[in-house]
Amino acid sequence: MIQREDILSMEYLKKTEYTGCHQGMRYRLEKMENDEGKKLLVTVWPEPFNFASTPEEQKTRETFSFDEDGVVDAIAWMNNLLFEQKDRFDEAPKNWSSYTF
Repeated sequence: MIQREDILSMEYLKKTEYTGCHQGMRYRLEKMENDEGKKLLVTVWPEPFNFASTPEEQKTRETFSFDEDGVVDAIAWMNNLLFEQKDRFDEAPKNWSSYTF
């Protein structure tokens, strides 16, 4: 389970994106600004590749409020995906075989 302590502070998120991984899931949290103001954009995808190397169709995105409550909601959302799509993330380590040098 992803915990609040696993994600860096709001001060960090104000400056740059934060990436991490947990049990076959990779994730990225970043500040996004639109007509509604600042939002927290969260993207998740299966291992093994980084954000730039993963095809868009493998990424799942959701937005949250850009505050502490939004971070907590984002963590709950990511944990829910880990549970709902358990097979997808459990199988992720096998994707290393598709990696070529």
